[in-house]
This record gives sequence, structure tokens and C-alpha cells, in this order.
Amino acid sequence: MNRTLGFLLLATAATLLPGCSLFHEKPKKEEKPKEPATKLVGRVASISGDKKFVLIQSYGNWEVPTGAILATRAGENRVSNLRCSGEKLGQFAAADIQGGMPEVGDGVLYTPPVEETTPVKPVPEPADDKKKPVENIPPAPSTTFFRPCGTTQTA
Repeated sequence: MNRTLGFLLLATAATLLPGCSLFHEKPKKEEKPKEPATKLVGRVASISGDKKFVLIQSYGNWEVPTGAILATRAGENRVSNLRCSGEKLGQFAAADIQGGMPEVGDGVLYTPPVEETTPVKPVPEPADDKKKPVENIPPAPSTTFFRPCGTTQTA
């Protein structure tokens, strides 16, 4: 009899105790903003004679928008910035040199811009009664609080 009573108590406790977890709130996971993934999009194939633009040989489909900022890297110390001009022919695309000194063979990197996902809250308009000018304001008192130096106060 003791064994069956103990077994029944154990079985009841085993079914009721996990139910306590239903009353606790699960911690909400905060969404981290996704950082844009920098992609290796090609390499510098040639540089113009006047060093104003470069031709980029793309690795795959060219999906860089016109006007996008590109970066070239070679080693740890040499970096240059390019702006995509939108001109492309086959596997080659043109970009204007914005800064630095790119060299043939440098890797070309593209980082897409970060998109804002926070909704913009509209500013509420003031009520119509607040827009009306205020009337019946008494004039300011005409007493003077300023007393020039060297004068005495007379009552």
C-alpha cells in the first residue's frame, strides 16, 4: 500500500511540476541589426593613363549599383576608394578613383549601405485651440527694476 501511494504521489508530482514553467515568461531575444556583408566583387584589371579611373574585372555577376563606394586593398597599408560609374561591358566595369593609389591586381570590395528598420514616428500636430493667438493678456508692469549706480532709493 505504501508503495502504491508513493508511486501515485511521484506520478502526480511528475505531471504537475513541469507545468510551473508555463507561468514564467520566456526572455525575448533582441534582434541585432544585421551588419552589411562586405563582398569581394572583383580585381583591378587596368588603370587609365591619367589615373582617374580603373577597370574592374568582376568575379561573377556585377550587382554593384551606380554611385556605390568601393574599396581596394592590397596588403595591410594600401587602401583606395573608388566610385562605381555604372559603365560595364561583359565582365568589366568602370569606376572613378576617389582617393588613394590602386594598382593592377588589387582586390575590390563592396559594402552595401545599412538599411534602417526602425519605423519613423510622425510628430503629432498641435490642437487647433493652441494655434489661436492668446487674447486678454494684461500689460507688463511699468515699474523699473534697474537703478543706475550712485543713486539712492526713494520710497
